[in-house]
Order: sequence, then C-alpha cells, then structure tokens
Amino acid sequence: MANQRTALIIGATGGIGGEVAAALLRRGWRVRGLARRPDEAARRRPALSAIEWVKGDAMVAADVVAAAQGASVIVHGANPPRYENWRGLALPMLDSSIAAAKASGARIVFPGTIYNFGPDAFPVLTERSPQHPRTRKGRIRVEMEQRLERAAREEGVRALIVRAGDFFGPNNSSNSWFSQGLVTMGRPLKSIVYPGPHNVGHAWAYVPDVAEAMAQLLERTDDLASFETFHFAGHWFPRGVEIAEAVRRVVGNPHLPIRRFPWWAVYAASPFVKLFRETIEMRYLWGEALRLDNTKLKGFLGAEPHTSTDRAIRATLEGLACLGAEESAPAPNAA
Repeated sequence: MANQRTALIIGATGGIGGEVAAALLRRGWRVRGLARRPDEAARRRPALSAIEWVKGDAMVAADVVAAAQGASVIVHGANPPRYENWRGLALPMLDSSIAAAKASGARIVFPGTIYNFGPDAFPVLTERSPQHPRTRKGRIRVEMEQRLERAAREEGVRALIVRAGDFFGPNNSSNSWFSQGLVTMGRPLKSIVYPGPHNVGHAWAYVPDVAEAMAQLLERTDDLASFETFHFAGHWFPRGVEIAEAVRRVVGNPHLPIRRFPWWAVYAASPFVKLFRETIEMRYLWGEALRLDNTKLKGFLGAEPHTSTDRAIRATLEGLACLGAEESAPAPNAA
C-alpha cells in the first residue's frame, strides 16, 4: 500500500516543482526528486536539502515507475526549456508519469496554464470554459490534460490540475514572462518592460501561493474526485501595467521607466528564430483581459493562499538577483 505521505516531484529544480516540494516538506511529507544528475540538482536547490534525490530521466518510464514506488503523489512539474520541442518532450514525460501513477496508485498533480484557452473563453475562465487554443503549445497543453482525464476514466489514474495565470516567484527563472520579459535576471533594474497594453487586465500567479494551494488540496485528497480541476485566481491587475508600477513601488523608484515590449523586433527576427515565432503566437493572451474564477477553489479550501503584491514582488526580485543591497531592505511600510 502506498505511503500516504510520500511525494515524487518531477522537475523539483524548477519553479513550481521546487515550491511544491517545499510546501510538502513543511507539512512533514517525505519528498523525492527525480534528476538525471542528483548531485547537481542538490547543489541547485540547497534550501531543499531534505529532498531525497533519485537518479533517473523523466523521459524514461521505467525510471519514473521505479522512483514512484511507495509514493501517493507524483507532482509533474517538468517543462521543456523555453519553447524547444514541446511535442517531442512534454508528451512523453507526461506518459512516464502516467505509467508511474498507474503502477504505484499515486495521484498526479499537474500545473495547468491559460494557454489552453482562446478568445471565445475570455474574459473569465472557469473550470468548464471551452478549450480552443490558438497556439501549438496551447494545443499540446490541451492534449496533456486530455491524456490525464482519459487515464483517470479508463485506467484508474487519479489526477489533480491546478490552473493559474502567468507565474512569478523567487525561483521561477525560466518559461516566465516576469523573469524573461519584465526584468532581466541578475541585473539591477534600469527599466521595466511590459508586454501588453497598459490598460488591459492580466492575471499573475505567485508560485509559492500556487504550491501552497496544491499542498492544501493534497492534504484532503480523499475528498477529491478521481479527475479534478481547480482555477487559481492569484494576483489580478485590472490595468495590466499595475504589476510594473508595483515593481517601481517595491524598489522605491517611482520614476523607473516602464518600456514597451519590442514586439517589432520579435516579428522582424521571427523568420530566423523559432522561439520568437512561438512568442508571437502567444501575444493574443496580452491583448484582451482575462482572469481565472477561483470560486470552486475557495469553496473547497475556504480561502485561496495569497501573499500581498509587494511582498511577492520583493521576494521575486531578490530571488532573481535584481535588487541591490539598499533595495533589498524592506521599506518601513511594505505591504
């Protein structure tokens, strides 16, 4: 019988995987992390020293099956880097986790995104909103969720999807508009870049809050259906540019320039750079207001975990090494 307090994290060195690992460790769970190079993984996340690193490759089903023995939860937090070969990597990795869950009886936890949706579902996304994505990456995300639902229906594999807006957080360094667009990792802030129209609303999700929600849901896994989806509202900015204005506030510089994202340069280089072509496909998500309805999540948990905007942004900037020593000191009235 599976140990009800053991979790296997696929992608524990990443943003969401690492934060879920931390949230479960705080609750006394035994946490394993799958890594091709366990020693290197342990060095990358020294704060997670309690993780039991297991050697293996998420692309190899046998490795994941072996690592999941005795686990009751598999957190599938692995993502291909940037936009590279999503179909060739994302789907096989998920299939490995499904095989492991089938063998161990574990529940799969899967971080969902807004990429599944097209404009016909805007402006408010519920768990029942139609999924008609406009991008290749979005279609792959839909296929991944369909595989989980089919595995739950036909093979008895339990799955939990928690869907959120654009991620930001202290350890969220890749596949993130915040760390790859608004600011530049490892560099002091000279300006902030904002990708969308300033007055169009946008939803963001602070990764430690999402992880906390997942951990709270897992504490009540017996109350969940075999296939369950929740939407996480996170930080909603009715004027999208408010997140950039919050960065100004946190660093104490109200005159820090907020610059337009250089879409013209992305379009110009797109014939030669696949990443830019993929980025252009996702632009529609910035052109219209969209937010996630968390009514179901609040009804189940009572409240959604929520770190105040200023604290979340300060922690993110510190984690991304974008603050100098003076800026890192909290302001006297920081929220």
